[in-house]
Amino acid sequence: MSRGRLLWALLAVLVLAQICYPLTTGATRAGLTMATVVLGYLLSVGHALLSRGTRTAVALVVVATGGGFAVEALGVATGFPFGGYGYSGELGPKLVGVPLIIPLAWTWMAWPAWLTAVRITGSPAPGWSCRSAGRIALAAVGLATWDLFLDPQMVAEGYWMWRDATPALPGLPGVPASNYLGWLLFAVLLAAALRPLAGPAADRTDRRDAPMFALYLWTYAASVLAHAVFLRLPASAVWGGIGMALAAVPLAVALLRGRRPAAGDPGSPPRRRHAGMSERQRANHRHSASVPHDVADRREVTA
Repeated sequence: MSRGRLLWALLAVLVLAQICYPLTTGATRAGLTMATVVLGYLLSVGHALLSRGTRTAVALVVVATGGGFAVEALGVATGFPFGGYGYSGELGPKLVGVPLIIPLAWTWMAWPAWLTAVRITGSPAPGWSCRSAGRIALAAVGLATWDLFLDPQMVAEGYWMWRDATPALPGLPGVPASNYLGWLLFAVLLAAALRPLAGPAADRTDRRDAPMFALYLWTYAASVLAHAVFLRLPASAVWGGIGMALAAVPLAVALLRGRRPAAGDPGSPPRRRHAGMSERQRANHRHSASVPHDVADRREVTA
């Protein structure tokens, strides 16, 4: 199996697992949650490794997995930067109060969020620029707004709980607004650290990144549908749908525009070179084009 097919196969299994999620309950749903995170982690890290090389994959693991664990451990111990919270025992083994599956989830979505920002903003000039800053900001928003879906869903399942959930966003009780600000803060730091560590290969996108774009757009669309219909969490469907659209919609537009052939490209419609000709002139032109060159040459000699 080729590298590309392997990644698409992993994505297909991930999608199937997510489709099954709302159809299960209890321990089965918790196990499926952990399996989904592991699949997403393998997909993102595997893509970084196969498409960008060892340096980028290691940088992703260090920054997103290592950094995600560190900020979660800090949050559980001190309440900063998210607010006071704690995990139940349903998400598997824990280290310093953090389920080992949690930093994998950060990594799972950090990489497609970064590539989404790269695809939208284009390649920046060498060195620091406004485009570089915009890319970091967009990648951070693309990652942090995912939590507008994730946190209400996980709290509803009882996988973690907040000690003080006020103030909260309208319609999203049980999750303090400080949590989303904490996510955004860490996402900015994550994106800012990823680029220099991952190397210049992380500064461009190509056809190999199609599975990551599909993953990001699937996560967005499936989350809106699942929260609105199956999980009965309409408020998070609205908040997440609006928030994550800041990256998902421009990505979809960029991908659609990229599929349109440019003028002169193979497959582009031919230009109307004879738009100004009369009907008789066009008929003469078609007749001339249909005459073999040797016949036309003999006519010229005879004339």
